[in-house]
Amino acid sequence: MNVLCLHQNFPGQYVHIARALTERGHKVFGVGGPTAREMKGIGFVQYKPDSKHVAPGHPFAQRFAIDCVRADYALRAMRALKARGFVPDLVLGHSGWGETLFVKDAFPDARLITYSEFFYRLEGADVGFDPEFSDIGPNTAPRLRARNAAMALSLLASERGLSPTQWQRSVHPPDLAERISVVHDGVDTTAASPDPSATYTLPGGKQARAGDEILTYVARNLEPYRGFHVFMRALPDILERRPNAQVLIIGAENVSYGAAPKTHKTWKEALLAEVGSRLDKSRVHFVGQVPKPIFLKALQVSACHLYLTYPFVLSWSMLESMSAGCALVASNTAPVREVVEDGKNGLLFDFFDRSALVEKVVGVLAEPARYKEMREAARRTAVERYDLPNVCLPQQLALIDAVMAGPKRNF
Repeated sequence: MNVLCLHQNFPGQYVHIARALTERGHKVFGVGGPTAREMKGIGFVQYKPDSKHVAPGHPFAQRFAIDCVRADYALRAMRALKARGFVPDLVLGHSGWGETLFVKDAFPDARLITYSEFFYRLEGADVGFDPEFSDIGPNTAPRLRARNAAMALSLLASERGLSPTQWQRSVHPPDLAERISVVHDGVDTTAASPDPSATYTLPGGKQARAGDEILTYVARNLEPYRGFHVFMRALPDILERRPNAQVLIIGAENVSYGAAPKTHKTWKEALLAEVGSRLDKSRVHFVGQVPKPIFLKALQVSACHLYLTYPFVLSWSMLESMSAGCALVASNTAPVREVVEDGKNGLLFDFFDRSALVEKVVGVLAEPARYKEMREAARRTAVERYDLPNVCLPQQLALIDAVMAGPKRNF
């Protein structure tokens, strides 16, 4: 079988399934945008959209126009593959940036499984959730509806959609949601496992060890969507009450979701300007993005891991922290509460309740032995429900087999 994995940041969510399909003897090609990278043993075609191809138009259509440009360049890449003799039986594609729009026009006989990660809506998700940064106006609803156009059209042409959590599936309209299966990407619970001998070298050379009073916070980028502002405003009180605590902050300073701050270059700069004078800088360590093995070491030495998110896409890092046996303190938001049961495998608090955040983090740091069973339960949750090779990858392969054995959609 020939398989095409289409993702603007290839391999993205397809890194493990592409490798597994190759090991099964299938021929796999990846197609991706400027930030995509090759995988050993897998063919690869990169496209580089020209932003000048986006013509001025109605403000509501701007995102769809950008999606169409990416879809156009992805279509060119697919046609180039076809000219070289590669015609996929199956296409796995992420619909979030438009690339899957014209898959069936390039390969009408291929089956398509669309990664349906998120569908924007006016209520019940990220938009308007945080009053501090909410900019809902009379045109927000039509703008969001138009923003979903490429994702909806891709899903209509797909034999099946795939969402990583039940909640992310549920934000789609019901008649689209019924086309979507729920299978998580999975995490490597062997690599992300407890290690009582783990060490982590802090900036300046000090060695942190498992059992030390280390608070960890991780996000791809330090921004409000992942509660960075709530965390930073709580940090002075945490440090004051736990004078021996060290804080390890992992993440870049760009913007993945939402808007950049209006008064500073980065959210880190903005929040340090607000609360930096109250922080003991010798105990707060911003280390940026780090390689995966270093990231896992940070989780293994963590005495308390803090995770916050708007109702949005669930981060792999939260599941990896549970797999590593962290004592997790997390915001009581969807889809976190789909995974975390308060008091059982983690502690939940209201996203905006800074005092509750402080109390729970301080409590975990003060009495680590009290949360031993909670850590073990977190690890069990990760292994039993989200383990990559034994749970999620077999489910993904079973979905592919079912789609290939089922009827083809003509749209």
